[in-house]
Amino acid sequence: MSAHPGRRNLITDIAGLRVGNAHDAHIRSGTTVLVADRPFGCAVDVMGGAPGTRETDLLTVDRMVQEVDALVLSGGSAFGLGAASGVADALARQGRGFAVGPVHVPIVPAAILFDLINGGDKVWQVNPYRDLGARALDAASEDFELGTAGAGFGALAARTKGGLGSASLVLESGITVGALVAANPTGQITMGDSAHFWAAPFEIDGEFGGLGTRPDPIPFAESAVTKQDSLEALRNTTIAIVATDAAMTKAQLKRAAVAAHDGMAHAISPSHTLVDGDLVFALSTGAIGAGTDDLTALTIGHAAATCLARAIARAAYSARSEPGDILPSWQEKYRR
Repeated sequence: MSAHPGRRNLITDIAGLRVGNAHDAHIRSGTTVLVADRPFGCAVDVMGGAPGTRETDLLTVDRMVQEVDALVLSGGSAFGLGAASGVADALARQGRGFAVGPVHVPIVPAAILFDLINGGDKVWQVNPYRDLGARALDAASEDFELGTAGAGFGALAARTKGGLGSASLVLESGITVGALVAANPTGQITMGDSAHFWAAPFEIDGEFGGLGTRPDPIPFAESAVTKQDSLEALRNTTIAIVATDAAMTKAQLKRAAVAAHDGMAHAISPSHTLVDGDLVFALSTGAIGAGTDDLTALTIGHAAATCLARAIARAAYSARSEPGDILPSWQEKYRR
């Protein structure tokens, strides 16, 4: 089975999707918004022990709402959930949302990561995330920045900075699959104390340096390093969106979200810990086909995991150094 990245190698290779970023360098945090030309089907799966979410209960199969208007990934821990309010307000002004009489209620599920101890000034009088959410929505485009951007602006991993990543695959069938991630894990994105990425076996066309896998065996002690070895406190989370243009049911999207978590396990060591809130949204624009058979759904889930692993590595690879960083970027640590 052949597959190749889309033209941008971004989740926006799926027609109709747009992504916007906004950040505040003073607080060292930001927000990322994914929106589409029309509402889209969505499901979610949480495997981390410390999630922070908004409106994820309605994404289960037995809930009334079948489509959502946007998805938000944000820094800021619980404060970051306010970004979804800024997005919902802006969408309501556009007439988007679930119609209830004369009122439209935008459905905007969100997930947050913890970046409150990354060196930024977090003492604010007014929660900044509502404004960041509105700004990110306003910036939504098919092209967007990776690395130190949006929800990944203040993200950290073990030993290096994390960041915002994305990747895509166009399958032989013509179906496109993509991933978008804010990678802020307690674990390592690189293999021990080396520049090699855990996701190296899935790399395409040198998209995160083309270094391949580490040539020597990795001792358990090196594979289990966490941010606790570098920072005084241990707070984390990797939050992601995987997407496809294939028409999929909520149940199929749920399984795609479950399968996509394998991408985190491929790219982060350790992953899905008690102190991570690891979460994956799965969405479908429904542009291709009237339905998806089980074998195709399985293939889409595997492609989503592969895209997510690559996106996580691209997040760290693309991160840039900023004044006051408490951990180096991958580029600073390994390419200087």
